[in-house]
Amino acid sequence: MTRGALHHVELRTADLAAAAPAWDWLLGELGYESSQRWDDGRSWRLGDLYVVLESAPRDGTNDRRRPGLSHLAFHACDQADVARLWEAAPNHGWSRLYADRHPHAGGPDHHAAFLEDTERFKVELVAR
Repeated sequence: MTRGALHHVELRTADLAAAAPAWDWLLGELGYESSQRWDDGRSWRLGDLYVVLESAPRDGTNDRRRPGLSHLAFHACDQADVARLWEAAPNHGWSRLYADRHPHAGGPDHHAAFLEDTERFKVELVAR
């Protein structure tokens, strides 16, 4: 355990059945293993960190452009890994963001892919 490292991230979804396959694919590709499943949620673990996707107890929609969480950024290994995930993502429930600037939407020295799920949760996959 590293002091200050994230312990877990918990995301709330309006439709667990619709959202879980996209997250299962992405997190699996990044090396996370399915950890727990219950009626209203799922979790995946990578080392000490785990990610939870759980049914939201209240109605509403996510908008990453409003105050709150903008996105999650994950290390994706190298540039080839980012390219592979970018290509495969639409077949697994993810939309590509900033295609006109890919893979440098984060700046000329930043190689990454930006994706968004059906509920507009954004992820950034960063190459080393």
